[in-house]
Amino acid sequence: RMKLMEEQLWALLKQHLQQTLTYWSVFFSFGLCISFLGPTILDLRCQTGATAEQITWVFFSQQFFLLVGSCLGGFFKKNLFTSLLALFLCTLTISVMFAAIPLCHHIVPLFVTMAITGGAMGVIDTIANYQLVNLYQKDSAVFLQALHFFIGLGALISPLVADPFLTEDSCVLNTSWTPKYFSFHQNESDHKAERLEPISTYGVQTEGKGLSSVSYAFWIMALINLPVPAAVFTLMYQKRLLPCSRKAPGLLQERSGSSSQDAGHGSLLACCSTANLQDHPPTLFFIHVLGGAILFLTDGIMGSYAGFIYSYAVSPPLLMGHKAAGCLDSVFWASITIGRLGFIFMSYSFSAPRLLSSSLVGAIVVQLLLIIFYHSCVFLFIGTCVLGLCISCMFPSMLAFTEDILDYKGKGCATTILVTSASTGEMLLQLVFGSVIHSEGSFSFLLCCTTASVMAFCLFLLFLCVQRIHRS
Repeated sequence: RMKLMEEQLWALLKQHLQQTLTYWSVFFSFGLCISFLGPTILDLRCQTGATAEQITWVFFSQQFFLLVGSCLGGFFKKNLFTSLLALFLCTLTISVMFAAIPLCHHIVPLFVTMAITGGAMGVIDTIANYQLVNLYQKDSAVFLQALHFFIGLGALISPLVADPFLTEDSCVLNTSWTPKYFSFHQNESDHKAERLEPISTYGVQTEGKGLSSVSYAFWIMALINLPVPAAVFTLMYQKRLLPCSRKAPGLLQERSGSSSQDAGHGSLLACCSTANLQDHPPTLFFIHVLGGAILFLTDGIMGSYAGFIYSYAVSPPLLMGHKAAGCLDSVFWASITIGRLGFIFMSYSFSAPRLLSSSLVGAIVVQLLLIIFYHSCVFLFIGTCVLGLCISCMFPSMLAFTEDILDYKGKGCATTILVTSASTGEMLLQLVFGSVIHSEGSFSFLLCCTTASVMAFCLFLLFLCVQRIHRS
């Protein structure tokens, strides 16, 4: 049976190979944007002369407009032409913004640049997920795992590209002032007290001639990303969607016979309207809400862990060196990438409920162990790796499972709502966890993540109950 299923999936992939590869490459572009801010934050502060509080708003602008883009992405899903045109413009915009970041010498242009990048990422997130689900429907779980593998791949490559160009010493020339940030390069026993403060509170000297060469990293990433809009443009040409060729019917018309009258379906406003909920059982509403709440928490955990693990590692009681702590983010994204690659094969061997429940239980157990062995730097690396493996399958598996429950008849509403909920969680939980960490100390970071994982597991059990009622 497994061999027959594998042959069927290969046949489907060959049938839709160009479209599938294009959507996967688009998510690689998405992944490039996720993790480059963290390792380049010191260089960007030096470049713009920004304070730690000001640079925090750059993170927020990307996350907020990613949410906005996710909400607006539904408006571009009415047919294949508008979907691919939006993907082409968004991926091209990402390359342009990468090239523009080195030109931002003040915090406001950097804020605007990251806002535009976040909006493009949000549109990509909604459209690529929806089109792949619509393309494969009942068999979409495996291909969604592969799609989200490419996010992890892009997120892994981005810090690797930036690393050779990051500032190792003071980023300004001809100054006798040495920022506390660089006290890690000095004797640890002489500066133990200086390491009791979170790194984000330290000042950065910005007067003098800048020495940062991180601009080259952004230009390299812009070049790496350029083949992606080229791939989308090629697909548009092959599908005869360009003005110079005969226009072919859109993907939605090919698969489901939808007309232009359905253009509004799939947008967040249309999905949440009263008219769209009429003639449906109440369980439909709860499936959307619970699915969105689960991804709100799990994607929030993923974003928060990637965002705060460095600050946690360099704070008491671990007091890790900044080089070792900087590796934790790469380890986390590498484990997510490997996990999604593994779940590609597991998703056609095990059911979605089993994968999701085991992943949530695994995430809770490893976070409890991190709390118990909070003093161990070695276990922090091990726990970070295992947590990335556990949480890697949550979004693609939950999306495929929810669409399967609804029998792919929700006109894209499930995809839009789940993507938007995940983006909202990634933005808001980072703000909530950040405020708790600031007021209660770095140890509360693990407590926040564990609490969110337990809540997600409880909501998933409730989701399974509602699913059984809905199907009966």
